[in-house]
Amino acid sequence: MSSKSRKKASRRGSAGPIAFFVAVFIVALGSIQLASTFHTYALNMAELNGLKKQEAALIAQKQELENDIARWDDKAYVTAQARDRLGFVFPGEQAIRVEHPEAVTGETTEDAKKTDESQKTVLPWYKEMAYSFKQADQSDEVKSK
Repeated sequence: MSSKSRKKASRRGSAGPIAFFVAVFIVALGSIQLASTFHTYALNMAELNGLKKQEAALIAQKQELENDIARWDDKAYVTAQARDRLGFVFPGEQAIRVEHPEAVTGETTEDAKKTDESQKTVLPWYKEMAYSFKQADQSDEVKSK
């Protein structure tokens, strides 16, 4: 019986390190799987937060556009825009355009110079359209010659 008991003891002793390495391998594999799952979760949460921010920005933009649309229902706003953008005047009024506003206000700033330069190049939409038609007609005449 002593030989049988020695074999059982030796089997138990040799199985210990193998079982330990198998257990360590399973724990390592589980840890890798768990880390991968948490990484995916973190990426999804970051994407969700980005989409929530984008949604909030789009809602704010939608509200702003709805406010702009509501403003156009007001006759006073339409009149003010026609005066500012198109230079319309009421019958009996006389339109005056100041060429050099710094001469009137007495202020000379960099911002005034920049706006003055930008105003020189910007024409009302109807003049820009007429200019475009003239340029298109001239380019056709040049091509036909």
